[in-house]
Amino acid sequence: MNPPNQFQPADFLAHAGAGRTLISYSKGDVIFSQGDTADAIFYLQKGRVKLSVVSNSGKEAVIAMLEPHGFFGEGCLGGQTQRMASAIAFSNCTTMRLDKTSVLETLASEPAFSELLLAYMLTRSIRIEADLVDQLFNSSEKRLARALLLLANFGKDGKPETVIPRISQETLAEMVGTTRSRVSFFMNKFRKLGFIRYGEEGDTMSPGTLEVHSSLLNVVLHD
Repeated sequence: MNPPNQFQPADFLAHAGAGRTLISYSKGDVIFSQGDTADAIFYLQKGRVKLSVVSNSGKEAVIAMLEPHGFFGEGCLGGQTQRMASAIAFSNCTTMRLDKTSVLETLASEPAFSELLLAYMLTRSIRIEADLVDQLFNSSEKRLARALLLLANFGKDGKPETVIPRISQETLAEMVGTTRSRVSFFMNKFRKLGFIRYGEEGDTMSPGTLEVHSSLLNVVLHD
């Protein structure tokens, strides 16, 4: 049993307080935009958040699809004064906004919080490195298969969520770094091979949802 008044990161991130604000967003809401002042980090309690960047020419790329119990916007702790990406609610979600000053004070005084944030940032760094290798060396077909498997939590702790919410082919194209027509071609191929299945009217799955089968791993592993 934890001693009375011992700092608990889970409680700290669950309840509003000094420098901490609980905010709910509806799907499609902008949490922050590229170029905004970076003065806080966010902890995602529930839902999903899309991080994307737009180039000077207007081309958009999705750099991360965030799931509950993770942080985002942490670049402000490393000296970023402006947001390098936009964060958009990909579903209805709840976040805890933590002012930069409050986070820095907590990091200095509470080792348990420091360990939690460090562990998350190391995990994110490993994921970003894997994404870069995927982008450099794998075909767009393999990148799409990997993106779908990651959205369904294959290869992560816990049981995969094989049925994922509706996601547009435009978003998948932005994640993979290819065109919508290529995504459409590969999605049809995956469906015909039985690797994925779309929810339909009268189905046990909600219309528009997508079921990802573990057999899709064959695309990623095949040379």
